[in-house]
Amino acid sequence: MSLSKNAPPRQTGFTLLEMLAVIVLLGVIATIVVSQVGGNVDKGKYGAGKAQLASLSMKVESYALDVGAPPRSLDALVTQPEGLSQWFGPYAKASDLRDPFGHEFGYRVPGEHGAFDLIFYGRDGAAGGEGFDADVGNWE
Repeated sequence: MSLSKNAPPRQTGFTLLEMLAVIVLLGVIATIVVSQVGGNVDKGKYGAGKAQLASLSMKVESYALDVGAPPRSLDALVTQPEGLSQWFGPYAKASDLRDPFGHEFGYRVPGEHGAFDLIFYGRDGAAGGEGFDADVGNWE
């Protein structure tokens, strides 16, 4: 018998260095994917905010048709103000009063552009801005 037959078989596998290289590579790929998806999330939320602005504007108009004037605040779309007998709401849910970024819509009555102005302030939730931070009004 030779010595090689009695020797335990050599185990093969990944070295620690190979495993670290794979982990680093996966981290780099994950970072790239997250940055790409993050931009698409903002784009989707911005588009949804513009659609929600149009929907909320129609709800304000529906309220105005029933009551005779736009509400003093957007809360009147959710809960009936005291003394209004022609209120046939609720016209909106409380969640409809916040944009997809979690900010409240801007609202002025009387508006500078019509009976009321409804404003989606974009990602930053503040007036002004460019790109996904740009404002959109119901008059546009």
